[in-house]
Amino acid sequence: MAIVTFREERCKGCGLCAEACPKKIVALNVHRLNSKGYHPAEVTDMSSCIGCASCAVMCPDCVIKVEK
Repeated sequence: MAIVTFREERCKGCGLCAEACPKKIVALNVHRLNSKGYHPAEVTDMSSCIGCASCAVMCPDCVIKVEK
């Protein structure tokens, strides 16, 4: 199983990671804001993650780390 971590304080909520996820399990958390006022991205179902790292590749700010 892959482990995906986000540096939420650096996330700008652009949503590119959510668009890139083939399993559609990355989404912006609309219930939380980071200190910059953006909705940070999160994985909604970690057990479904295949560890492809498409989200991390698409992130313009290198916020996402994928470990297998």
